[in-house]
Amino acid sequence: MLEVETLSKTYGKKQILENISFSIKPGEVIGIVGENGAGKSTLLQMLATLSKPTSGTITLNGQSYDTRAKQIRRQIGFVPQDIALWEDFLVKENMMFFEKLAWTRKSPDQLKQLCSDVKLDKWNEPVKILSGGMKRKLNIAITLIHEPDLLLLDEPTAGIDLKSRKEIGSYLSKLAKKQEKMILYTSHDMDEIMQLCDRIYCIGDDPFYQQVLKSYGKNPILL
Repeated sequence: MLEVETLSKTYGKKQILENISFSIKPGEVIGIVGENGAGKSTLLQMLATLSKPTSGTITLNGQSYDTRAKQIRRQIGFVPQDIALWEDFLVKENMMFFEKLAWTRKSPDQLKQLCSDVKLDKWNEPVKILSGGMKRKLNIAITLIHEPDLLLLDEPTAGIDLKSRKEIGSYLSKLAKKQEKMILYTSHDMDEIMQLCDRIYCIGDDPFYQQVLKSYGKNPILL
């Protein structure tokens, strides 16, 4: 379980997040919505151990981020907004390169299966010729090499085609339920959030997202 209690983040005099509290259980997909600048990416960076909170506590599977950060990183997969791949490498070369950096060993057949699981069948193609949707799928496959318990995805379907969005969403939903993964997902696509997420948290005081979600018959939880 991921537990976040009274988490706050400031940069200088600017308050980015204030007293954020929530939890995620194994098997859940949680959506985070809010306007640009509300702090969604900042929250994910703290949960990924890339940034420290100003105050508050985070625990993952009973381990404190303050004292067990190294061990916790092994349990986290983070997919940032920006695609991070070796463009001149083949898909298989990217997978094999990142496998060498992971804590869990995988055979080439296992790596190829990960790509197949996310509907990416371009094993011998260079990344630079892939569509945006295929690159997003590869980013997700790479993130899953070390079998993380917690998967953090920062707008992983931004700017890609509808078919790829639906395939990624379907895969993540099955992954959470079948493998008991905890998934935290940010997106500006309300249809996607509604279909994929078990619960939805809203960051910031702009009422727009609250009103939109209520129009779908879903009450967001305010953070």
